[in-house]
Amino acid sequence: MDRRRVSTGTEWEPKVGYSRAIRVGNRVLVSGTTATDDDGNPVAPGDPEVQTRRALEIIRDALEEAGAALEDVVRTRMYVTDADDWETIGEVHGEFFGEIRPAATMVEVSGLIGPEYVVEIEAEAVVPADA
Repeated sequence: MDRRRVSTGTEWEPKVGYSRAIRVGNRVLVSGTTATDDDGNPVAPGDPEVQTRRALEIIRDALEEAGAALEDVVRTRMYVTDADDWETIGEVHGEFFGEIRPAATMVEVSGLIGPEYVVEIEAEAVVPADA
């Protein structure tokens, strides 16, 4: 089966051995995504609203590069360092997925890759057979 990798070009992808997204057949899987700028630096440390928006923008771009769109997303997973931020994070998620309404999970975790990150998001998409 054909396997297509999407990379954001960060130094960590080859070091750690992962891709931002993988497309296999009609499935696109997007790795856990934090809010980083083009140089891989944290965006808006500690701000759940801005970080959620930035992570979802990165996910949207990776999906598009893999030939998918937000409308193709069937599942998201959100890892948060403070469950009390659920409403803020959920509202931003709703801005991106309001009518799409994928299956979604939000889990509180004790920490992410760095203390400045408060949310990390994964996504899975299924692309129509003719796309």
